[in-house]
Amino acid sequence: MCGLSGEYTFDGRSADLAAVAQMCDAMVARGPDDYGAYAHGSLALGHRRLSIIDLTSHGHQPMVDAELGLTIAFNGCIYNYKELREDLAKAGYRFFSTSDTEVIAKAYHRWGENFVDHFKGMFAVAIHERDTGRLILARDRLGIKPLYYSETSSRIRFASSLPALVRSGGIDTSIDPVALHHYLSWHAVVPAPYTILRGVRKLPPATVRIIEPDGTSRDRLFWDLTATRDPEKSGWSETDWEEAVLESLRVAVRRRLVADVPVGVLLSGGLDSSLVVGLLAEEGQTGLNTFSIGFDAVGGEEGDEFKYSDVVARTFDTEHHQIRIGTERMLPALEDAIQAMSEPMVSHDAVAFFLLSQEVSKHVKVVQSGQGADEVFAGYHWYPPLANVDRSRAVEIYAEAFFDRDHDGMRQVVRPEHLTDSPVSLEYVTAHMKRPGAETAVDAALRLDTQVMLVDDPVKRVDNMTMAWGLEARVPFLDHELVELAAQCPPEYKLAQEGKGVLKEAGRRVLPHDVIDRPKGYFPVPALKYLRGAYLDRVRDALHSPAARNRGLFNDQYVDTLLADPNAELTPLRGNRLWQLGLLEMWLQTHLGETGTP
Repeated sequence: MCGLSGEYTFDGRSADLAAVAQMCDAMVARGPDDYGAYAHGSLALGHRRLSIIDLTSHGHQPMVDAELGLTIAFNGCIYNYKELREDLAKAGYRFFSTSDTEVIAKAYHRWGENFVDHFKGMFAVAIHERDTGRLILARDRLGIKPLYYSETSSRIRFASSLPALVRSGGIDTSIDPVALHHYLSWHAVVPAPYTILRGVRKLPPATVRIIEPDGTSRDRLFWDLTATRDPEKSGWSETDWEEAVLESLRVAVRRRLVADVPVGVLLSGGLDSSLVVGLLAEEGQTGLNTFSIGFDAVGGEEGDEFKYSDVVARTFDTEHHQIRIGTERMLPALEDAIQAMSEPMVSHDAVAFFLLSQEVSKHVKVVQSGQGADEVFAGYHWYPPLANVDRSRAVEIYAEAFFDRDHDGMRQVVRPEHLTDSPVSLEYVTAHMKRPGAETAVDAALRLDTQVMLVDDPVKRVDNMTMAWGLEARVPFLDHELVELAAQCPPEYKLAQEGKGVLKEAGRRVLPHDVIDRPKGYFPVPALKYLRGAYLDRVRDALHSPAARNRGLFNDQYVDTLLADPNAELTPLRGNRLWQLGLLEMWLQTHLGETGTP
């Protein structure tokens, strides 16, 4: 887990190593253990390293393989790198390190652009061919690792975070109206390739981009999710599915133990993270470090779920850490969490994960986490209404439950010059859900959320907040083989028991029943849901600042209406509409400066 950056020029000019170094300077937290840089002609690469596999200098990046004529910078982890190394060694390849980075380089040399098909893991990677000058960029199947870029007619720059690109200078930082529409209507989900800034894009998941020395490029989509029934599994009973899911999750958890440092678990006390703990205990992990976080109650709403995480910790005899966060830590942490966001994120979970990661990083460098189970196994409330619904009505029902506002609502919020001509978010969701390869309305919604919403909300949030403290988060529920299996599972098994039925029944083989049958929980941060006091003042200051006035994104009358009654307008997902606007403006001011420029 690291941060990479680079520049590749198309006009005969040497790459700007100083700009690459500036990008690395913005990502020290992602890789506090080592810094490396490489420059040769049209290419410059930079790397910040978090040492997890091969802790020696042999794992230093950017890694140059002179024998193969390849230079590589990599962020992530290839969980099956040892097996691939054995295969490559049998094919005659010689290794000078024990790192997964070198395995990627050898795999590319052997299999070309198909190298990614062999990987089980999370990755964003840049590979340069010395002899052809070609540059390869690739991102893992489910977008667990980020890769942002900014492209002009003369060069492309890329980095593991959007603010790092901005730091390098020369980036168009005006607001992208399509991304703004997504942010304000689709609960801050901005699908690739868009970002909130016109001049920055992100490589879509499951994509290999091949860039030639003249700047021409082509993309190869190397994986897609098919949510249909597998004829070979047509005779499976519900019990068969439960056993298959449990075994696949067991493999996923086992894979994510590969490391040369200890691996802990973020334990909320819910089904998903508890299952990870239970399966790690089955693998013989003793003295496992587990971590839970709690906040002060606000408005009568509880701010912790320790009573559930404590049960799991006692059951599996973990080294459990209860992290209690007082109100006095929240506001400073909010500012720091916004600083850590590659893109604006409205979810209150961001601050919780930031504070949790700060404490966890004092004990371990790698954790497993339960993110992804709700999207993969139908744990959210908007899936049951889609059961047995005609596909023609699926988008309407999904949008009614998920979208924060429709296109008419956008006209109320956003000034005309920042509006799109059409309801681009609804159009995107409609096109995705109508794609072939999803059998029912539930299948289509799960596929959409797994491939898009999950990538650009929970997964991005976990990556950003853990990496802000040099902590690597691994997500076994997003093992692509488990995701493929879950997509084949009949929807009724997933929808059972108010969601995640097949996972709950599988979990009964591992966990105490009171953990499984508890009410659905979440990361509660009441202080950001009920805006008052210093938090409300911070939002008001941001929206009334000179930078906000100069930017002119929002209609003044709408902003004043929200500020007059800060907690009156909630979205269908119970988000605060004032918080949406305030968070976006705070993020822009944090990363672009008070005047709108970095």
